[in-house]
Amino acid sequence: MKELKNTVEVLIRFNEADPLGIVWHGHYIRYFEDGREAFGKEYGLGYLDFFAAGVVVPIVHAECNYKQSLRFGDTVLVETIYLPCEAAKIIFNYKLYHGTTKKLVATGTTTQVFLEKDSQTLLLNNPPFFEDWKKKHLTGA
Repeated sequence: MKELKNTVEVLIRFNEADPLGIVWHGHYIRYFEDGREAFGKEYGLGYLDFFAAGVVVPIVHAECNYKQSLRFGDTVLVETIYLPCEAAKIIFNYKLYHGTTKKLVATGTTTQVFLEKDSQTLLLNNPPFFEDWKKKHLTGA
């Protein structure tokens, strides 16, 4: 099974930093979101793809381990790694690197579940389109 990952560079904006120029800790979770969006664009697994299949995928768990601070004007490299699992959920791991020094600034993970779009009912099995996506991207079938 091959590893699926994507790396995207994100510019730290002024409104993401405190008066000292240090990025507020909550924005690191937003960088995870930037990573998921870039991953979805590369691999055909974006939020609109889920929505078109009648599914939404809310976050039910997020974790971030901070190593170093980012500052206004820096860039951050967001590496997003898909973690395959059999359960009806999507797990991503993240590594955030300082854009210039390439030093690790944070690691983390998110877990998403599948809900039926209209009723918001939890799906206990992977939707067929996601099973097809996994076959295509993980096994090449």
